[in-house]
Amino acid sequence: MRRRDLLTGSLAAAVWPLTTSAQQARTPVVGFLGLGSPTTVGPALLAAFHRGLADAGYTDGRNVAVDYVWAEGLYDRLPTLAAELVRRRVDVIVAAGGTTAALAAKGATTSIPIVILAGSDPVQWGLVASVSRPGGNVTGVVQLVVEVEAKRLELLRELVPSTPTVALLANPKRPGSERQQKDVEAAARALGLALLVVEADDDDDLAPAFEAARAGAGALIVSADPFFFARRDRIVALAEHHSLPTMYFFREFVAAGGLVSYGSNLGNAYHHIGVYAGKILKGLNPAEMPMVQQSDKLELIINLKTARVLGIQVPATLQTSADEVIE
Repeated sequence: MRRRDLLTGSLAAAVWPLTTSAQQARTPVVGFLGLGSPTTVGPALLAAFHRGLADAGYTDGRNVAVDYVWAEGLYDRLPTLAAELVRRRVDVIVAAGGTTAALAAKGATTSIPIVILAGSDPVQWGLVASVSRPGGNVTGVVQLVVEVEAKRLELLRELVPSTPTVALLANPKRPGSERQQKDVEAAARALGLALLVVEADDDDDLAPAFEAARAGAGALIVSADPFFFARRDRIVALAEHHSLPTMYFFREFVAAGGLVSYGSNLGNAYHHIGVYAGKILKGLNPAEMPMVQQSDKLELIINLKTARVLGIQVPATLQTSADEVIE
């Protein structure tokens, strides 16, 4: 009897740790694929992403872990980093480096859910079947920042009506850059403007590009590109150094001292991708999650202090229609 009791107790002792281990819930992991770095993205945007996760019921370090990988501004690193997240068996991949990061994530997996922050039409790039019903493992936010380059050029002309030539800062390594450039060229012709294209695809190219723009044009439009966003402080400083009126694609440039921007709210976008990542962790299917479209929420931001330094008189109509005027 004692032997039977002892044997039963031994078996219970052997089984108990296994049962306890099985009952301990695994902490889900969100893999965050960023083009830049924590510094270039900035604490405000990352905080917005975490607020989105929290709104969906997840707090990093408590009931979810966020695994960050950063390309440090190099597009060609994105596929390797995406593959690394797949190897780590994350539960969701958040591709927050624009369309290029989204393509890298989709190329790495067809099974892990992916939440993207796309800057151009995701259907055109083959990322989803449709915006309303993605149909695969990809969903997220689409901002269409690239598609409004013509409007940015039109607004810049209102600010600097006397210049016959506008420069375009473009990154030839960005997928879709050629198409983006053609759209701006068509818009310039329609406005009777000459367009000077200056290119930069690494840090050493930026200063010469601005020198060329200053020599040949009276204003500059920075093409929508995560590479340029990651270098916004330096780009704003170069524009100031060359006294070059410059149009940007996100508010963060203007907050850093740039003249004007026209685009969607990036903070809201980061919040949305956090919410979507959390909803997927709770069991929603990305194939059936309509993408959040921000194309109807574009914001015009003007920095009047910078305008005064440049000697630009901002038309009253623009000031009135601006979503934010920084004094």
